[in-house]
Amino acid sequence: MDKLIAGTPIVYGGDKVTHVDEALAAAFAPGDKLIIVQSSGDLLHIERVDWDTARMAVEGAAAAFKQMGAVGDDQISLFYETFAARLEDDATFSPIAAANEADVESSKAAGRSTTRLVLSPEMRTEMIDGLRTWAKAPSERGQVVETVSHQGWRVELVRAGLGVVGFVFEGRPNVFADATGVLRSGNTVVFRIGSAALGTARAIVAAGLEPALAEAGLPPGAVSLVDSAARGAGWAMFADDRLALAVARGSGKAVAQLGAVARQSGIPVSLHGTGGAWIVASETADADDFSFAVFHSLDRKVCNTLNTCCIVESRLDLVPVFLDALDRAGRRLGTSAKLHVAKGDESHIPPEWFNPAPIARSEGIVTEPRTEIIDNSLLGEEWEWEGSPEVTLKIVPDVATAVESFNRLSPRFVASLVSSDLSEHERFWDTIDAPFVGNGFTRWVDGQYALDRPELGLSNWQFGRLFGRGGVLSGDSVFSIRTRSIQDDPDIGR
Repeated sequence: MDKLIAGTPIVYGGDKVTHVDEALAAAFAPGDKLIIVQSSGDLLHIERVDWDTARMAVEGAAAAFKQMGAVGDDQISLFYETFAARLEDDATFSPIAAANEADVESSKAAGRSTTRLVLSPEMRTEMIDGLRTWAKAPSERGQVVETVSHQGWRVELVRAGLGVVGFVFEGRPNVFADATGVLRSGNTVVFRIGSAALGTARAIVAAGLEPALAEAGLPPGAVSLVDSAARGAGWAMFADDRLALAVARGSGKAVAQLGAVARQSGIPVSLHGTGGAWIVASETADADDFSFAVFHSLDRKVCNTLNTCCIVESRLDLVPVFLDALDRAGRRLGTSAKLHVAKGDESHIPPEWFNPAPIARSEGIVTEPRTEIIDNSLLGEEWEWEGSPEVTLKIVPDVATAVESFNRLSPRFVASLVSSDLSEHERFWDTIDAPFVGNGFTRWVDGQYALDRPELGLSNWQFGRLFGRGGVLSGDSVFSIRTRSIQDDPDIGR
């Protein structure tokens, strides 16, 4: 298309119609692309330069995958070791740190969150440890997972690389270690990072990634960055049917949109968007155990942070315990905590908790009521807090009611039950519709922390249970199965 005309009707979903608005028509230029999201009617405008940038990156990864069969496992291990060593070396890391500092300052100036953007010493260590974990991980390429023997011949099921993995993630520099994990199982990866962290990403590629690829003798393009700050580049990448798998991390709406683009292009997806963990305190909950669970689930805002807490009404004595833990979590971060209480339960909150307080937002410290009343339909609302821990409290008649609310209103992600009754834990496990279930703090849900495997992302069950795998997607879980026949007797026929 060379142009779009305002008011043009566009059919989507088979029986619905949307229209080109004036802003889209004015912005569209010759050579640009338009994607119609069939599930929503969204019209996604991709500028030609972003389309070409994404296509070239995928082309490089696709070409590299064709060469991965000839790459030895020791070369892949060397890549991880070299990459880790370059991140560990202060001289090599210096331009990366400078680029990250610039990204952080730019985001602060724009009033955007920097919680996940800062490449802290802890994040740097986690990246290095993650890369070395992959270096030591056994290769499962070519592993025979099953053999079926027949008279005179046999069939082997063999693990193999899947292909090009497309990865879009928010501005978190540490996901480089996660994304490159797919090389361990013989894949290649092309990815786009959020615009806020693009400068950091470029520095990591130049100072660490590309030299490591070259030293290990891996094909150019085995790990390819889509070097564009535009969201359109992510849409273009996920519309490229050369991808074998599309992985997206970030906000719920953006991830759902990316997933829709990939699905209608015939690409399998793994989406890691809406989060927010729940803790349920039962009648037999120990007060100290409950306090620890709440406090340790609120150290920072990520997908597995405590978002909604349910306390059974027979244990209203736990409300002050909850508020104290919430208060301590805020003080640990040097801020005041923010509470949302379900309508009808506000009488259980002390009056002083409704007074104005300084709350740390992405734009800075703002003064607002420390506690607000919300409708019960919003129990699953994920609070994307910056510096002030932000949680919803709901008083429930019993654990079964909390489970029903979780299954109906939450994104079905992480659930934890604090209880001294083992049979109650079994009922909770059997009835809660979550991929991750625990009995204490919720922040354990992390591939590297829990399973010693850096993750590409964590999947919830918001769109249904996952086929053939768990909620942790890691580099070694991206594979295909090939089938090989071996005849010992050449004189076999059907």
